Amino acid sequence: MITLGIDPGTARLGYGLVEAATDPILIDFGVIETAASVDMPSRLSGLYDAVTTLISTHHPDVLAVEQLIFARNVTTAITVGQARGVVLLAAARGGIAIAEYSPSEVKHAVTGYGKADKSQIQEMVRIILGMKFVPTPDDAADALAVALCHTQRAAFAERTGSPSW
Repeated sequence: MITLGIDPGTARLGYGLVEAATDPILIDFGVIETAASVDMPSRLSGLYDAVTTLISTHHPDVLAVEQLIFARNVTTAITVGQARGVVLLAAARGGIAIAEYSPSEVKHAVTGYGKADKSQIQEMVRIILGMKFVPTPDDAADALAVALCHTQRAAFAERTGSPSW
């Protein structure tokens, strides 16, 4: 099973692809960036095209994305929500299953602690995937953490016969 993890954002959208195995295997990771000088509809269109390309290139079985948790900055929450919507649309149009996880679920799955900080998450992603260096930028590391969360949940569900998401 190949999982495409997404950390949504309009300026920078992180992605990470992981193949489930006894030990998860890193396939690819990075960020999709859009320029602040471009209007929002064009930025969202660019994100849609880039996510669609990731889907058609890697053929993931599932797309895992972080749920939007209410933020103090309403403007940021709205733009992240727009990016999430575009990602969900790309997955739905691509016929890909979608799994959503809260930030605390992702942190708990990767570090064992639902309130872990960014550096703890990044280091655990590095260790789990056998990487020499911590994945950067943060958005890509977060996307890998979301993908790893899903691979753990799916493996547990398979072993126990319970729903995975």
